[in-house]
Amino acid sequence: MDTVAAETVALAGTDHPLTARPAWKNLQNHFQKVRELHLRQLFASDPERGKRMTLDAEGIFLDYSKNRVTDETIQLLLQLAEEASLRQRIDAMFRGDKINITEKRAVLHVALRAPRGASISVDGHNVVPDVHAVLDRMADFSNRVRTGAWKGHTGKSIRNFVNIGIGGSDLGPVMAYEALKHYSDRALTFRFVSNVDGTDFAEAVRDLDPSETLFIVSSKTFTTLETMTNAHTARAWTLKGLGGDEKSVAKHFVAVSTNAAEVSKFGIDTANMFGFWDWVGGRYSMDSAIGLSTMLAIGPDNFRAMLRGFHQIDEHFRTAPFERNLPVLMGLLGIWYNDFFGAETVAVLPYEQYLKRFPAYLQQLTMESNGKHVTLDGTVVNYATGPIYWGEPGTNGQHSFYQLIHQGTRLIPCDFIAFAKALNPLGRHHDILLANVFAQTEALAFGKTAEQVKAEGTPDWLVPHRVFEGNRPSNTIFADQLTPEALGKLVALYEHSVFTQGTIWNINSFDQWGVELGKALAQKIIPEIETQSEPALHHDSSTNNLISRYRKLKE
Repeated sequence: MDTVAAETVALAGTDHPLTARPAWKNLQNHFQKVRELHLRQLFASDPERGKRMTLDAEGIFLDYSKNRVTDETIQLLLQLAEEASLRQRIDAMFRGDKINITEKRAVLHVALRAPRGASISVDGHNVVPDVHAVLDRMADFSNRVRTGAWKGHTGKSIRNFVNIGIGGSDLGPVMAYEALKHYSDRALTFRFVSNVDGTDFAEAVRDLDPSETLFIVSSKTFTTLETMTNAHTARAWTLKGLGGDEKSVAKHFVAVSTNAAEVSKFGIDTANMFGFWDWVGGRYSMDSAIGLSTMLAIGPDNFRAMLRGFHQIDEHFRTAPFERNLPVLMGLLGIWYNDFFGAETVAVLPYEQYLKRFPAYLQQLTMESNGKHVTLDGTVVNYATGPIYWGEPGTNGQHSFYQLIHQGTRLIPCDFIAFAKALNPLGRHHDILLANVFAQTEALAFGKTAEQVKAEGTPDWLVPHRVFEGNRPSNTIFADQLTPEALGKLVALYEHSVFTQGTIWNINSFDQWGVELGKALAQKIIPEIETQSEPALHHDSSTNNLISRYRKLKE
C-alpha cells in the first residue's frame, strides 16, 4: 500500500473495528434499553421536545424530534462520530487528500462550488481557478445559445436540447431540470437520453427538428458504451436530417468530456468541449460541466445561485459542531436505524412536485456510494452498510405505499421535504399540501390506539384493522421555497450525510467497482450475439441458453 493509502486507512481508524469501538458497544447496550420506548412516551415526558430537537442552519430547518432517540442516543452517536475520526476525515476531503484510496484520487466536489479566490489544492495545484474557467466558458456558451447568437448548420437558432449520458451524467441533469423547471426558459425544449434501449432515443427526438437541435454528449472518457451508442445514433439522425453534411456535426453537438482526441474524431469542435476532473465522481458532478444542460435551461445566474447553495452547506458541514451539524446529524440518525433497528430502507418523500426525480437521484448518490461490503483496508464488514433509498412525491405516495409504512411489518424511516411557499400558488392547494406533511409525520409518530379506535364507535371485530401502532420515525426538512440555491443546499445536505455514514462504516464512498463486472461481461456477450456464425459459448448453462434463444428469435 502506498503512503497516501496507508495514511488514509490510518485516518479512518481501521486499527479499531467499528463494532469494537466503545461508542458502538454503548449504543448496543443503550438500544436494548430504548428499543421499546414509544414516541408517545418521549413527547409526553418532554413537552418541549418538538422545539428542542430541531436545527436551523443556512436556510434549512430540520425537525428530528419524531425520531426514536433520547438525548443519550444523540450523545452516543456523536461519540461514535468522534471515535471514527469524522472531523479529521472531513478536513482531509476539503484539503484535497486522496481519500478515494482504491482509485488514488482526491474527492473534491466541494471545489466545484468554491467561490473565486478560494484555494483548494490537488498535488499542490489550486484547482479553484480551473473550475471557474470552465464555469465561465459554460456561461459564455449558454448565453450565446440562449440569445440565439449560436446558430445551427442551416442558420436557425437552437430550440431543442438533448442531453446524452448515463448514471451521474444523466440522473443529476434530469433531476436538476425537473427541480428547477419553474426557472427554465419555456421556449426551449429539453430531453434526456440515457438508456441504451433504442426506445429512449427514438421517443426523445420523435418530434424534434434536427436543424434546431443540439446534443450534449456527456462522457468523461468518450468511450462509455451506452452513451456513445446513443451519441452515434444521434449523429446519424442529425446527418440524415441535415443532408449528410459532416460539417453539421460541429454545429449540433457539444461534449462534456476530457478526451479531446475522441471528441474531435466524432466531429465535435474541441472549442465546444467542457471538461471536468478525475477528482469529481459521476454522482457528485451535477454542478460541474455535467450540468451544462441545467445552465442552458435556467441561465448562468441561476446556476451560480445553485452553486452558492451547495457552498453554504459545504461550509456548514466543514465548520459546524457536530451536535449542530445538519448532514452529520442526519447521517448519524441513519446509522442508528440501519445498524441497530435493522431498517433496510429509507423513504424520501418530497412534498414538492418539481422534486419528483429527487428520490431517483438520491438512489445513485446513496447506494452507489455506500453499497460496499469491505472496509477501506479490504476487510469484510460484519455490520450493515448502505440502506435502500426510494420514494415518490407527496401526496401521491399517500394513496399507494404509505399503507405499508403506517401499518406494515417493516420499520421505514422517512425524510419529509417541504417548502413554506409555493412556486405556483393556486388557492388552497399549498395549505392542503403542507397540512398533509404535518399530518403524516404526526400519524407515523403517534398512531392510533385500540382505545381511541373503540371510542369512535368502531365495532370490536374491526378495531385491529384500524389501529395504527405509530412509533414510525421521520425527519422533516423544511425550507422557504424551492429556488436554485435551495436545491444546491438540499443536494449538499445528502452528499455530506452519505460522507458521514461512509466514514462511520469505514468504507470508501467514492468508488463503484460494483458496476464494472456486468459491463465487462456485456462487452464479451455483444459479439457473441452479433456474429453471423454460431459462436462457441463458454458461460454458465443459463446464460448460454439465453444467448442462443435470443439469436434464434432475432432471426
